[in-house]
Amino acid sequence: MKTNIFIPSKTYIPVTGKVFDDEEIGNAVQAAKDGWWTEGEFAKKFENEFKKFLGVRYVTLVNSGSSANLLALACLTSDVFKERRLKKGDEFITTPVAFPTTVNPGILYGLKPVFVDADLDTLNIKPELIERAITSKTKLLMFAHTLGKPFNLDKIIPLVKKYHLWLIEDSCDALGSTYRRKMIGTFGDLATFSFYPAHQITMGEGGAVVTSNPLIHRALRQFRDWGRDCWCDTGKDNTCGKRFKWKIGDLPYGFDHKYIYTQIGFNLKLTDFQAAIGLAQLKKLPSFLRKRRENYKYLYDFFQQYNKYFILMNHDKRENPSYFGFPFIVKNDAPFTRNQLSEYLESHLIGTRNVFSGNLLRHPAYKNIKYKTVGKIDNADIIMNNALWIGVYPGIDGKRISYIKNVITNFIKQHAKYDRNEIWR
Repeated sequence: MKTNIFIPSKTYIPVTGKVFDDEEIGNAVQAAKDGWWTEGEFAKKFENEFKKFLGVRYVTLVNSGSSANLLALACLTSDVFKERRLKKGDEFITTPVAFPTTVNPGILYGLKPVFVDADLDTLNIKPELIERAITSKTKLLMFAHTLGKPFNLDKIIPLVKKYHLWLIEDSCDALGSTYRRKMIGTFGDLATFSFYPAHQITMGEGGAVVTSNPLIHRALRQFRDWGRDCWCDTGKDNTCGKRFKWKIGDLPYGFDHKYIYTQIGFNLKLTDFQAAIGLAQLKKLPSFLRKRRENYKYLYDFFQQYNKYFILMNHDKRENPSYFGFPFIVKNDAPFTRNQLSEYLESHLIGTRNVFSGNLLRHPAYKNIKYKTVGKIDNADIIMNNALWIGVYPGIDGKRISYIKNVITNFIKQHAKYDRNEIWR
């Protein structure tokens, strides 16, 4: 893997990007030559290797992380879960500091979102407010490990058990993060991952839902594969050994099991091209994680000297995050704003991003939805107005990190003259 030549002030430093070599290209070409272009052998290999990496029993590949979130929630509406199944009017607890497609599936299925604010130094849901949000209608907790930082599982898992709730971990940003040395994505009933180019590994597009529960896995496959009752893999027939010997619903005895539908499902599968690329990426994941953590530490150590201006993420000994990016919040009393810093960085060819929606409830699409809030949602507004993040992906090398630090130093020096408490020597 080679890093492109970097010329300060002329080469753009994106917040994210693909890092790959000839192996990804070779795998994609092999998938093309094989002629089996839907989900196939590369997908099976990826699923098996991904299971080993995470330590889960089942992996279901899909075409995006957003589809993974949709599928994870949809499968819990299955009648197989009896009184626990999700149904219209149930409540699910989430946070407005979210990517839209973490919250959208619940809304689309007629569940009522109950929003809890986030902490400024984690960007994750406030765990101490969750129990206050639980009612007799609460069935599900669904929120993300924001930008790869794990949410407080020591406080959340006991609530899941106490109130017999479903937990969907949106781990799309958090592949490789650990909590108490256990992989993120293995604590909840289900977890979702994204393989969009911005993430820890990429297939171009792609995602996954993981679980260790066989009933959930069966429901996932049904909803992913058109809603059909058949559990044959793509291209396989008669796995059950009685393809023409079923009697289900009002269909005649012997109706082809491959075309019996017991769920209102989708087609969310990916292609074997994507899985082939992902398989090569997965081999590189340990080195990608090391580089992300290294870049994050470089930036964290640098930003600490300016802690009068910025809120940084807290350091929790229970966690080892695989950061998606380097987030920070500009304090209200700083002599500059988030937008001023973002515009300055972008003008110097350093990519920036806001923390996703900031406060999802401020967006036009959510103006008329039915929802509840528990406690104040003040921090979400602060995050909306003051938070941003810059890149830590493996394509950012030492020269790029040094340039980023120099640009930020120059920006702060220019604005420090407006800070009465700051004296530059």
